[in-house]
Amino acid sequence: MRIGLLGTGPWARTVHAPALAGHPGVEFAGVWGRRPEAAAEVAADHDVRAYADLDALLADVDAVSVALAPQAQAEVAVRAAEAGRHLLLDKPVALTVADARRVADAVAAHEVASVVFFTTRFSREPAAWVAEQAARAGWFTARCTWLGSVFTTDSPYAASPWRREKGALWDVGPHALSLLLPVLGDAVAVTAAAGPADTVHLVVGHADGASSTLTLSLTAPPAAGGVELELRGESGVRRLPERGEPETETFARAVDALLAGAGGDAPHPCDTAFGLRVVEILAAAEQALTDGRTVRL
Repeated sequence: MRIGLLGTGPWARTVHAPALAGHPGVEFAGVWGRRPEAAAEVAADHDVRAYADLDALLADVDAVSVALAPQAQAEVAVRAAEAGRHLLLDKPVALTVADARRVADAVAAHEVASVVFFTTRFSREPAAWVAEQAARAGWFTARCTWLGSVFTTDSPYAASPWRREKGALWDVGPHALSLLLPVLGDAVAVTAAAGPADTVHLVVGHADGASSTLTLSLTAPPAAGGVELELRGESGVRRLPERGEPETETFARAVDALLAGAGGDAPHPCDTAFGLRVVEILAAAEQALTDGRTVRL
């Protein structure tokens, strides 16, 4: 599979590009970015072609790996799908339900494979844990705390305009939902309350009768940061194991999933249809936060 990279920011440089360059199952075919000079830099680092024109790259590849801000990702994902190219996307798929649906519809209409890189779902131990817990019945409740320090450190993502605008709900919220939904079932209702800075607290009702609470932030003090997910039910208490591998290795498994889908396997659980559902839940949470009421999905 010849795969092109769309994007030139920190995530593209540190995760997408090196993972693609080192993957034995793909040919890293080139880079396109909204800033041609940045695309040239990333391409030079990996001895691949820099494309000034997106359509030219799409004509030369079988798939694209997209590392763009979500509002830009949706537009190029639709163009790539319409060109018959398989999609490896980042979360969230888009920042509106309408845009996320356009992506999912384009994937379905043009019969291309799609994978959305919800990072923890592709990490070896957490992914196995999710599958194990999803096979158990009788979950009663879950508690997820996802506290980052993007805005309280010198993180390369601190200046990200969309993160500044949308906050933790849209940045780390997708990660939390990607772990909770396969275990507890689809969300049917969400209530939200604001915390300090961009912090948000959610209560989610799930289709199988369980409920979950989420605390999400990108502005936590560094000493307070971290990720915890705890399930409680008939099987007792189960806690999410920590990720213990480089993000490039985790991303390589997402590439493996795309290769499998393109080869005719069933759609991956983290495809664009699932990405759309996550955006629908985030939009409902945003509405609940604004309106001060429970929103049903």
